[in-house]
Amino acid sequence: MPPSFVHRITKYDPADRDEHGHYTGAQDTASDHGPVEASYLAAIAAFAEASDIDRLEIREPAVTGFVHFGVEPPVEGHGLGGLFPPDLTGYHDGAEVSLPVALELVRAMLRDQGAWCRLEVGDEFTVHVGWDQYVYVGSNRPCADAVARTRELGLFPEPLTASPYAAEFDEADVTEPADEDFWTRVRPLLASRQTLLLEETYVRNAARWHRLTLENLDTVRAGLGPRALLTVWPDLTPDVGAVLAALPEEGSVEFLWEGQDGLISHAIVDDTEYRELAARVAGARAACALPLDEPHPLPCAVLPDSDGVLRARW
Repeated sequence: MPPSFVHRITKYDPADRDEHGHYTGAQDTASDHGPVEASYLAAIAAFAEASDIDRLEIREPAVTGFVHFGVEPPVEGHGLGGLFPPDLTGYHDGAEVSLPVALELVRAMLRDQGAWCRLEVGDEFTVHVGWDQYVYVGSNRPCADAVARTRELGLFPEPLTASPYAAEFDEADVTEPADEDFWTRVRPLLASRQTLLLEETYVRNAARWHRLTLENLDTVRAGLGPRALLTVWPDLTPDVGAVLAALPEEGSVEFLWEGQDGLISHAIVDDTEYRELAARVAGARAACALPLDEPHPLPCAVLPDSDGVLRARW
């Protein structure tokens, strides 16, 4: 169950909304990176204090993908620099962070710098950041003092029945756990094909690629990130020229290639970028092109927690 008391916190005066609830005033939808932004963070901190919350859990973390819809341009590191290392270790579904780190994550989301996540403490407390400087805070307590403090900060706390970004409104696309049954199905595929590709999506829009063999399967499994989405694909082909020649005349594909160093790289490209792509992958050992948004014929599953329970929502 979501928290009982939910407030939408914005810098937009409700008096400046039309009959449909759309804002018609002069406030900018981008962050001011200054006093207004600081007021948002102070308001969230007030609700956390009123709820006795000092640590929050990261849920459904994401970074900038192929298309960025934010009001402000994305930045290198997705706004997570200084909070997490470049490989984003520690930024994963289920990771617990202190309130100060959670507030910095909110700052990055307010600035549309590329990172997004839900911040939650079970059904006790939630913080969701929406588009255009909307923040939704839920608590299992009324938080009257925090509501008053938010008004003092010049923001507008409006009670709602639920946050529109609550996970309850999302349906998981993948519900199979990557348990022993999953790996038991992968092993015969490896035995028949000798090698496969494993896509390890550790946060939304960020993935690592592994070439699987029967010999390295256990090693790869041991290094997978918590709650990762795992997708099995056919292996790369050594005829890179044939893969390039077979690219579709229109649309986008995800192109993968193995460099001379053995590392697998990937990029989403469309028909206007094929010439540049061919130069970029010159000398590659192998490659393949994966279609976007098409049914996937091979196994796809999500890593459960150590107790065997699947908690990630993909």
